[in-house]
Amino acid sequence: MQTKVETTEQGAHDTQAAQLPQTTDARNPGQALDLDWVLGAEANRSAIERRCATLPGRRSVKKDYQAAWLLRAITCIDLTTLAGDDTEGRVRRLCAKALNPVRADILDALGMEQITTGAVCVYHDMVPAAVGALSGSDVPVAAVSTGFPAGLSPFHLRLAEIGESVAAGAEEIDIVISRRHVLTGNWQALYDEMRAFRAACGEAHVKAILATGELGSLRNVARASLVCMMAGADFIKTSTGKESVNATLPVSLVMIRAIRDYHERTGYRVGYKPAGGISKAKDALVYLSLMKEELGDRWLQPDLFRFGASSLLGDIERQLEHHVTGAYSAGWRHATS
Repeated sequence: MQTKVETTEQGAHDTQAAQLPQTTDARNPGQALDLDWVLGAEANRSAIERRCATLPGRRSVKKDYQAAWLLRAITCIDLTTLAGDDTEGRVRRLCAKALNPVRADILDALGMEQITTGAVCVYHDMVPAAVGALSGSDVPVAAVSTGFPAGLSPFHLRLAEIGESVAAGAEEIDIVISRRHVLTGNWQALYDEMRAFRAACGEAHVKAILATGELGSLRNVARASLVCMMAGADFIKTSTGKESVNATLPVSLVMIRAIRDYHERTGYRVGYKPAGGISKAKDALVYLSLMKEELGDRWLQPDLFRFGASSLLGDIERQLEHHVTGAYSAGWRHATS
């Protein structure tokens, strides 16, 4: 078992490699807004949906290799709590799970060393508690910001919110864009907004949440993705998790191909984060397969790929226990907080 896991996962050391976006590559500096490039982006919905429909049945991994992929998925999770009743105690428990996401006996049976999740994602008020709980580890704290989830608070307050979270110790900032800029085709306004958010983040890395379920079309998703990358986004992210429609495979394919196009033209790698509605291990495997096929192995590392999830980890750990014992345990035995 250990040989197969290490072959597929490129070793336990690589699994625990750099957690922050773009720490092994030059950070995306952005570029001037290229409207010809943006307006030239199109999306063929029927072809996109046809491609995505074939993926779950056409690509699958089994047995030891599936366990290896699931372990990789864990290292790419932004373990998240964004509830109105969050407490410091809940956040500290979540951080403890992020540092030890899989029970030691399961890891021993798999021949694996300790791994961690990619990050812990919380509201601003919970940043100090998360930073304290993760002190001394390589797991960064991500804070949602800029009037999350609607992004409709005054602009100067959105910028100030970023600054407060960075000052509190957040190393990643998940910002929400103004959807109206996309819906009205005001790409210059979206670019200027994203540039201001990037500047306010300073050394902290910025994930641009597009809220794709509210953008009206896949073409808008493609164009918004390009504009945010041109403005310096380190990651582009599907959703806040609060919309009626969150991460989907068609939206993911559009965003991933925008990332590929941006890399081919500029040489800079931008990360991708699907968020909202991804709660099953089998879904994680499909997304990993899509990333591998469209962008290659480099985008299977936590500095370029994250899941925004709260319950996904529990199901993955349950599947790993089944792999080593042959029996499924109750879901409550794999609580995340």
